[in-house]
Amino acid sequence: EPTAVSRLTRIFSHQSCGLIGSLVLKRGFTHQDTGLHYDRYLREVIDFLEKDQHFREKLHNTDMEDIKQGKLAKELDFVSHHVRTKLDELKRQEVSRLRALIKAKQDIEGGKDMMMDHQALLKQFEYLNHNNPHTFEVEDLDRLIKSATNDLENYDKERHEEFKRYEMMKEHERREHLKTLDEDGRKKEEEHHEELKKKHADHPKVNHPGSQDQLKEVWEEADGLDPEDFDPKTFFSLHDTNGDGYFDEQELESLFTKELEKVYDPANEEDDMVEMEEERLRMREHVMNEVDTNKDRLVSLDEFLIATKKKEFLEPESWETLEQNQAYTEEEMREFEEHLAREEKDLNQKTLDLQKQKEELERQQEQLNAQKLELQQVGGL
Repeated sequence: EPTAVSRLTRIFSHQSCGLIGSLVLKRGFTHQDTGLHYDRYLREVIDFLEKDQHFREKLHNTDMEDIKQGKLAKELDFVSHHVRTKLDELKRQEVSRLRALIKAKQDIEGGKDMMMDHQALLKQFEYLNHNNPHTFEVEDLDRLIKSATNDLENYDKERHEEFKRYEMMKEHERREHLKTLDEDGRKKEEEHHEELKKKHADHPKVNHPGSQDQLKEVWEEADGLDPEDFDPKTFFSLHDTNGDGYFDEQELESLFTKELEKVYDPANEEDDMVEMEEERLRMREHVMNEVDTNKDRLVSLDEFLIATKKKEFLEPESWETLEQNQAYTEEEMREFEEHLAREEKDLNQKTLDLQKQKEELERQQEQLNAQKLELQQVGGL
């Protein structure tokens, strides 16, 4: 059975969960980005902690719940002086990076002449102790664990929200384009839009993700095996690509490629590849919810085999694809467009204010030039 380290590390590298054990990045996944703005700092801290023998041993023997409650963070007091010194250096570099970001943001917003309270602004970055910018302490590791846990557990939710905004913006731009057309042009555009929707919806049946029918199709078409010989345990071994005894999120998502290809083709005007990735995410979440009984964001062989004996696996309900589930309601669309209208109004007002400021500066410059000329004339008398 894989070690605690190898199990937990995979979770974190696939942007799903915040258990500290998964902070230790598994070899072979070190180039995957968690999506966090402090990803590099996180990785560097964990990389150095992993080099300390004491910390590694504690990680092996610490249970997930204890890790989440911060008990592992206290082990920082026992790591080697060399590792602690390096962690201090990493923290100082991260604080400097955040200060530079704060200054750049303030410059962009026009606050170059304002006094900056870096200490107050650093409070928004909860993953480190801003009151002590010089040394990496137990509190820093505890904050890093808790922040990563919270941020990564919300990662999928945020992706769904981003997709909803994407869909609403796409519809908003379509509606705005229609306003620029005459009646005949609008009619043709609407007909074309409906035609594309029908073409997109006209695809082969999509199997329920994680069902026997879906996996058998992978077994036959991707693996080149006889569907009559389908064996769940063999299937698991074939698609557990690194052989650690678990399906992680990436391995699960790869199983849905055949289903997605039934619906999406990058060569077709009617198929949106952003929507395809949202569909992939929906499928993976669904299977995780059904199969991952201990909620560690990994599917073990035992969990997988148990799932294959359930009615949902053998006789699944039909799967509704995205075109059958609009990402937003009309009320959400209305609020979104009102928000865009307010933003545009604010932008126009700022543009107007800047124009007035420019005109006032030009007027003052003209006055100064006139006064300068007058003084030169008086001096020449």
